[in-house]
Amino acid sequence: MATPNYSYEKRQRELAKKRKKEEKAARKSQGGSSDSGQGGDTGQPANTTPGSGNEPTNAG
Repeated sequence: MATPNYSYEKRQRELAKKRKKEEKAARKSQGGSSDSGQGGDTGQPANTTPGSGNEPTNAG
């Protein structure tokens, strides 16, 4: 029977922790205003229509 390789398992746990920490830092650096990226992103650009608000119009 093979013996468990505890060093390998520990290394995998450490890598998983490191990956999770890096993902968390990346989310935080992107703003982090959304709740873990769920429900807020519809994949559509936000308000890119011309004349949508505060721009002055050129109506003679």
